[in-house]
Amino acid sequence: MATKTNNKKTSQPRLSRGVAKTRRIIKKSPVVAAPSMGQLVSVRVLRERLGVSRKIFSRVVGYSERAIADWESEKPLSSACSQRFREMARLQEALAGVMREDFVGTWLNAPNAAFAGLKPIEIIERGEVDRIWRMIYELESGVSS
Repeated sequence: MATKTNNKKTSQPRLSRGVAKTRRIIKKSPVVAAPSMGQLVSVRVLRERLGVSRKIFSRVVGYSERAIADWESEKPLSSACSQRFREMARLQEALAGVMREDFVGTWLNAPNAAFAGLKPIEIIERGEVDRIWRMIYELESGVSS
């Protein structure tokens, strides 16, 4: 006489379909953490919040337009990419704190006297983003140089 074996899985609470589906989507979506409140933001949402095209976004983050399109269509991010996007999410959030959020893209692409006539996007490309952070600090604190 054969003995019956219990093939039950470990007892975990059963999730509703909506919750289970959301967990699957979050688990496989390429997202970056938004600094405030620990929210997760997709690459597409970050790019849209910055108000820039894929071409300009690729210049800012230093990755190809093709790679960005892949990430926007749910391809996973490497840790190096995630770090760069977190930095950009922080910058976008700080810029939105000192100007209208829908103006950030226009501002990034306009020559700026504070940067010797360079566009802020060119400042970022040159690796001089600290100049933009200094400007944000001065605007937030009321300090002028």
